[in-house]
Amino acid sequence: MPKRQRTTTPKAGASSTSERRLGANVRADAQRNRTAIVRATVESLGNNSDASVADIAAAAGVGRMTLYGHFKTRAELVEAALLDALDRGDEVLSRLELGGDPRKAFAALIESSWMLVDQSRALLTAAQKELPPTRIRELHQKAEAHVRGLLERGQREGAFRTDLPVSWLLATTHVVMHGAADEIAVGRLNPEEAPRYIRATLLAAFAPADGPDRGSVTP
Repeated sequence: MPKRQRTTTPKAGASSTSERRLGANVRADAQRNRTAIVRATVESLGNNSDASVADIAAAAGVGRMTLYGHFKTRAELVEAALLDALDRGDEVLSRLELGGDPRKAFAALIESSWMLVDQSRALLTAAQKELPPTRIRELHQKAEAHVRGLLERGQREGAFRTDLPVSWLLATTHVVMHGAADEIAVGRLNPEEAPRYIRATLLAAFAPADGPDRGSVTP
């Protein structure tokens, strides 16, 4: 009689380990794709605020179905890109030395903040088309915390006016900086002049009536 072939059954433990590894690889691939999509969105919208989803998918090296698997709508995609840019900007602002004279520190903070806004002008334009203003403001909260802390210290030390709340000074800062970006977009403001205009406007607006001269301060 022919010998019966012995069949081996995979051990349950080995099968479970293989499944875990496969699952981990799938998750890692998904995370890499998501990261690539977000970075490609930042770059694509930075060059053209009207870049299509197809353009972004191609730049990320993925198909449109893969992109839509991570982001159901263009608004979700733009929000993720803006949040990524803001997080990287927050790392830059966190390294600033904001001690000493509050007015000089504020001028330095405005300079760095404007550089970040300027770099993301096209991305911000895309966000303004896709997201409500309240959501854009919410996404800026982490970056605004640096400005808020400095304004509060400046008020305590008499460098900034106290007849208006910090929330209003913060809102004014937001409006002036993003207003400058809008003026550049329509060609009414030279990008190189923007930092000086912003500093001069905000320092004059925030100076106490009996405090420092209402003029610009060179950091």
